[in-house]
Amino acid sequence: MASGSASSGSSGTKAVVTRFAPSPTGFLHIGGARTALFNWLYARHHGGTYLLRIEDTDRARSTDAAIEAIFDGLSWLGLAGDEEPVFQFARSERHAEVAKALLDAGQAYRCYLTSEQLAERRQKAQEERRPFRLDSEWRDADPTTWPEDQPYVVRIKAPRDGETTIDDQVQGAITVQHRELDDFVILRSDGTPTYMLAVVVDDRDMGVTHVIRGDDHINNAFRQLVILRAMDAIEGGWPDPVYAHIPLIHGADGAKLSKRHGALGVDAYRDEMGLLPEAVFNYLLRLGWGHGDEEIISRDQAIEWFDITDVNKGASRFDMAKLQNLNGHYLREAADERLAELVLPRLTAAGYEDADKALLARAMAELKVRAKDLNELAEGAAFLFAKRPLALTEKAQKLLTDEARSRLATMHERLSGLSEWTLEALEDNLKAMAAELELGLGKLAQPLRAALTGQTTSPGIFDVLVLLGRDESLARIHAQASVSAETQS
Repeated sequence: MASGSASSGSSGTKAVVTRFAPSPTGFLHIGGARTALFNWLYARHHGGTYLLRIEDTDRARSTDAAIEAIFDGLSWLGLAGDEEPVFQFARSERHAEVAKALLDAGQAYRCYLTSEQLAERRQKAQEERRPFRLDSEWRDADPTTWPEDQPYVVRIKAPRDGETTIDDQVQGAITVQHRELDDFVILRSDGTPTYMLAVVVDDRDMGVTHVIRGDDHINNAFRQLVILRAMDAIEGGWPDPVYAHIPLIHGADGAKLSKRHGALGVDAYRDEMGLLPEAVFNYLLRLGWGHGDEEIISRDQAIEWFDITDVNKGASRFDMAKLQNLNGHYLREAADERLAELVLPRLTAAGYEDADKALLARAMAELKVRAKDLNELAEGAAFLFAKRPLALTEKAQKLLTDEARSRLATMHERLSGLSEWTLEALEDNLKAMAAELELGLGKLAQPLRAALTGQTTSPGIFDVLVLLGRDESLARIHAQASVSAETQS
């Protein structure tokens, strides 16, 4: 392989093709979701194609559950592939075919070094305090001397002179001296391909023009170019892709992102945390990329504005509080019927089997202004479906003194006589009562809220009365008005 540069320039008239290629050894984590997002956005921005590839060659650790979780998480975020996904393991024969082509052309060789021999050489390099670089005597051996009765691996012949520069779209120009490259294995002794070979072959066969991935793959790029350029020399049609290596995500404290920072599977953000996909989409977009001072960015705006060259070189910091605040914004913007659909299963799981979606939808306008996620929405809506006698929080119990319960009895009598159960009629009636008693409205509203919801916080008290309806509201007020403070405590 001659010295050269992997250009970052325009791909000419060739359509942009990106790919997201997770390994199904675990669920789709938040860093992987951002990589998928940047690939999706770049393809959309340039009118190209975004593909998915499941790199399932690690058969011992790859699971169907993880594959399903990856597809599920991507679908939730709106990042499903434009075509059917490619499964890497199913292409093993094609990978081996390329390894044979490299062997036949003298660009790779059979290496018969045993694991014991390799271990000895690594040990010697360590003792001599030098980096281990394999110098296999089989590299230039005459193929006619290859023994047929011994196991071997196939190694690529990495160049030993010169250098390669990658003009990375995010990191800028990166140069590696060829003497730093090793003759890495492309085919194992059992005939199965390694990751390094499979990735190169799949990217080429899928027509991938832009490889956008984490910057922990930078070293892999130089090794993969060895295979690419060797195959291009053999048969042509193996062009260098455009590389863009994006920085990893760190926690708010600057340390590598871990579970304590929020490095969970995407399903946890949906199921456990109760976040909306548009909020996670928007937040991931802003992790390392921005457009001026814009914080709230729609999907259409993201497609219009995004370019991979605008991604920051430095690591971004994951801030759970910012994500939750952003989610609160999207909750307030979401349609009430959609939120009711999402909250209903949470209420059912919490034991409110009679929760009514229509009532939930009517309540959402008031509930969603006070919540940051679907869990808080469900908690805020629970009072609507609570059974009598209502369970009271400790703070609510303290509000229901004997004097407060006496006033509840009076409110029950007054409200029972209302001909219309509307916001206006309820507000007028209770304000009139407060004026007669020379009290602030809060002195009536606070114990009334405790009686109606069992809590000290809720939507506006008149909204609560309307949402619960006449019969249920009067029944709850009567239930608390009939209990003495001593009995309740």
